[in-house]
Amino acid sequence: MKQLLSADETAARLPYENLVAQLRELLSDASVQVPERLIQALPGGGSLFVMPAHDSRTAITKLITFTPANAGTDRAAIQGDVVVFDVATGERKLILDGPTVTARRTAAVSLLAAQTLAARKDGPLLILGAGVQGRAHLDAFAQGLPLSQVFIASRGAASAQALADYARTLGLRASVVGDPNEALADCPLVVTCTPANAVVLHALPRSDAFIAAVGAFTPRMVELGPDLCRHFAAQGRIVVDTPDAVHEAGDLLQAGLDVRAFATLRDVLGNEKAARGAGPVLFKSCGWAGWDLAAARTALLP
Repeated sequence: MKQLLSADETAARLPYENLVAQLRELLSDASVQVPERLIQALPGGGSLFVMPAHDSRTAITKLITFTPANAGTDRAAIQGDVVVFDVATGERKLILDGPTVTARRTAAVSLLAAQTLAARKDGPLLILGAGVQGRAHLDAFAQGLPLSQVFIASRGAASAQALADYARTLGLRASVVGDPNEALADCPLVVTCTPANAVVLHALPRSDAFIAAVGAFTPRMVELGPDLCRHFAAQGRIVVDTPDAVHEAGDLLQAGLDVRAFATLRDVLGNEKAARGAGPVLFKSCGWAGWDLAAARTALLP
């Protein structure tokens, strides 16, 4: 087995159907251990993330840098690797491309949440942000949900148009919108995956809306207006990806909400009553090394 995988080779090992299945399996695996991740601030505003996790067979460490200043340049904002080890022998099995793992496992988590929680799985879908995460979520949702139409909003007109053009190659009707808040009324499925340096969505959602917010993963980052977050808490439901969101969900923290009160994705999986509550749903995703472990388990499948 080749150990060091390129971005394309990593993506080929992580088909969304298999990845979603591994996410489900991981959340029911009592052997999974995920220590708190280390985030080291770097000069110039970047961060170094060290994220270990293991189960009874596989151990991983994700080592990546996040450099917001790279947004809009030829350099990726997220760079690094996921190193995969065999627990029994200590042998290194794989080195996966970190940004590819991050993009695909994040989109797969959002897809699993949408499959579980969304009232209208056929869309239309509104995507805010036309970067790596925007494309990954488009791919994942197009493969895992019965979509026919997507709207794209981005601060970069060229990138928005490029993602819309790509959506058409997937057989979807696609349009670029200038104001995502106006488009919200027509879209029961929404993904926000912006650089999260300012509020981009503040209009109130439809009563059957599902929003996956993935851009903000530190207390200072934000994509959603505080009134919008409080609306979900009062009139619908908020589900977080893991309990670690209590320290990381910038959108919710800046809205003054008690993140500890919200159900996690593990809580609602397999619980039909919890998954089928009334009102709009906000799924807040902050990231977790367990998701990277699920990706490693997927990549090791024969």
